[in-house]
Amino acid sequence: MFCFQCEQTAGGKGCAGKAGVCGKQDHTALLQDELTGALIGLARAAYGKNTGPTVSRAIIEGLFTTVTNVNFSDEAIRQQVSRVRKEINALGGGAEYPMPSLWNDNEDIRSLKSLILFGIRGMAAYAYHALILGFTDNEVNAFFIKALNAIGENLKMEELLPLVTETGRVNLKCMELLDRTNTETYGTPKPVTVPLAIEKGPFIVVSGHDLHDLKQLLDQTEGKGVNIYTHGEMLPAHGYPELKKYTHLKGNFGTAWQSQQKEFDNIPAPVLFTTNCLMPVKDSYADRVFTTALVAFPGLAHIGEDKNFSPVINRALELGGILRTVP
Repeated sequence: MFCFQCEQTAGGKGCAGKAGVCGKQDHTALLQDELTGALIGLARAAYGKNTGPTVSRAIIEGLFTTVTNVNFSDEAIRQQVSRVRKEINALGGGAEYPMPSLWNDNEDIRSLKSLILFGIRGMAAYAYHALILGFTDNEVNAFFIKALNAIGENLKMEELLPLVTETGRVNLKCMELLDRTNTETYGTPKPVTVPLAIEKGPFIVVSGHDLHDLKQLLDQTEGKGVNIYTHGEMLPAHGYPELKKYTHLKGNFGTAWQSQQKEFDNIPAPVLFTTNCLMPVKDSYADRVFTTALVAFPGLAHIGEDKNFSPVINRALELGGILRTVP
């Protein structure tokens, strides 16, 4: 295989061999390239036009899908490609970009375009979390189109360098958008002490950093005797007043995302993955793992757009939980 989808690539030269550093297989990496090339085609079709919200959402979700540790499902990625192509056709068509043209380009050009591409992928994660809560920014949305279009163009270093700088500036603007989204929705976060002890009874572990998913799960588990614990990137959720008020948001389980294969191995509780936090799932706990939103992995149960977390809740009740303290 050859995969150059992210900054975690082996040796900075692209992952080669049987699988990538993140665990993706070659066929999945190729589909991510196909999706990226289609997104560039959509940007070409949309560039200079007054496009609607469906184009922006397709670009944001498509870019977020290709972030490391988000989506390992070929079928889910194919659906994204199909969706992007429908948007291209609705705009009158646009040539998709063959990604080998980027990976095989001059080293300096490839490096600059990769900085832009990896930058807007990360920015898409911020934009997505703001978007699902009803917050958006026209400048940010326009820059996704501008940047993707530029990646597909035959530009020189002196043309790409200012775009790299602009990527950083707009990324900061997008981070400010997400900060405003979260604080206006969940209150201004405050430092809190987060317990690490797991209380007796059924519980669910939530990983990632989608506060909206966590809030919906908290609503659906209220009064049902199921406690909620964060993991990894979800830890900051405890600082937001509107989330902290739920008494069954008990604490944090485990450590960082890269430790999940060890930490989730034997827990008698389901785990819900919400964003870019997923590692290849071991058979020993695959029956207890659920994904939602853009996160997907072959064979795992997925919670759809209706956000009905009943399967997760019922699994927690079946497993029962234990009383233990996490080191």
